[in-house]
Amino acid sequence: MGEQNEQVNQETPLFKSRVFEIVERQQRGRSGKLLQRHIVKHPGAVGIVPVLPDGRVALIRQYRISVNQMIYEIPAGTREQGEEPIVTARRELIEETGYRCENLKPLTSIFTSPGILQEELFLFLATELTAGENALEDGELIELEPKTWSEIDEMIDSGAIQDSKTLVGLLLAERALNIHSSSQA
Repeated sequence: MGEQNEQVNQETPLFKSRVFEIVERQQRGRSGKLLQRHIVKHPGAVGIVPVLPDGRVALIRQYRISVNQMIYEIPAGTREQGEEPIVTARRELIEETGYRCENLKPLTSIFTSPGILQEELFLFLATELTAGENALEDGELIELEPKTWSEIDEMIDSGAIQDSKTLVGLLLAERALNIHSSSQA
């Protein structure tokens, strides 16, 4: 593995929204030339794999304007500034599904797209769920669709689940629960 490129401590803000900021950073290349890199600075997010008492996973179908379609996902959301990931996970689980959980186990954290995006996403397994009312935000269009592990396997195999955080979260939840989904009903 090669030597890490020398970083130049210069960052120029280009755009700032309510949730993220785009900045230009300079990086010295192997040739010595200064290279401009555009980075999306993001406060981080969480994804939750909620397992119902009957063993099904409380997946959601959510409209995503960026891809202009409803997609299958695990509940997820952006961290507020300085908010601990576990606090965000509990809040987002309630907002998107209405479920509250007694047990919230950290699975891992991932970088969703480290080539351009600074976002670190924390994944959790939620169990011992109790139903309640959801609290969707104004722009959220979400449908709750609980699925068995066998149905999830079929959805992954057919390409029905395309969201990366969902794929990683489901894989890690299966391992944490020691489920061999092809044998589950």
